[in-house]
Amino acid sequence: MKFRNTVSAVLALGAGFAVSPAAHAIEGYAQPWQMNLQPAASPSMNAIHAFHNGLLLPIITAIVLLVLALLIYVSVKFNAKANPVPSRTTHNTLVEVLWTVLPILILVVIAVPSFRLLYLQRDIPASDMTIKIIGNPGWNWTYEYPDLGVNDDGSAKVSFTATLDDNARDMATAKTAGVPYLLKTDNPVVVPVNKTVKLIVTSDPDGIIHSWTIPQFGMKIDAIPGRLNQDWFHAEREGVFYGQCSELCGKDHAFMPIEVHAVSQQVFDTWAKTQLTAGLDAANKYLASAEAANGKLAQK
Repeated sequence: MKFRNTVSAVLALGAGFAVSPAAHAIEGYAQPWQMNLQPAASPSMNAIHAFHNGLLLPIITAIVLLVLALLIYVSVKFNAKANPVPSRTTHNTLVEVLWTVLPILILVVIAVPSFRLLYLQRDIPASDMTIKIIGNPGWNWTYEYPDLGVNDDGSAKVSFTATLDDNARDMATAKTAGVPYLLKTDNPVVVPVNKTVKLIVTSDPDGIIHSWTIPQFGMKIDAIPGRLNQDWFHAEREGVFYGQCSELCGKDHAFMPIEVHAVSQQVFDTWAKTQLTAGLDAANKYLASAEAANGKLAQK
């Protein structure tokens, strides 16, 4: 935990350059004409914001300005009119050393915090709950909650498949229904807010490679047939967060969305209990009513 806090502190250096997420409408998906990264909703994404805005942007801005200044200087000083007798210089040791050493130093400056960021993302902390995710050949996702109990055959008692919502398949229909185009699912994933969720991700043995990602959580993990991958996220605020399969996986790749609802512990417990006693449809209805009553969602 001490190292994790150190990582966050190092990545936050220069974060004064960062654009505050509050400057954007907090939505669970990218907006038309949006600039900058999506607002952060997890420690990993907060670290990505700090790394990108606090370190990379100043460095690349300085490089662009330096190159622009050099181009202007060369154009003015060494054009045919200002310099009718061109120099026959073919080598300059100092310049050659500088343009070799300086890029190396810049890459080292970038590499050290980037490795720390990768460690933060891939070092899975102690989790509060586990969700198993399976990418299916039909271009949809199956979710299992083993912590909520297992059947005699070892399968999870709470398990469901999420596919693209019919209203989200067409742009005009999605706009009329007030749902995000190609992102809304019929059965959302539900997790408690401020809890560390461990993901076990795979793909159907007869399927292909998929990739499960939520941009605002700053995580992405491949779902590979015959292999179990692991990842994690920690939603820091309530809301609905969307993602899509991020691996080119076939004809319906664009129609394989991900929808995660981060809710209070009380709402999650009731949703889980309703799943176990009354089934998926009843749990989804309860979830919709609870979120509407709380007014927590930024979108329908």
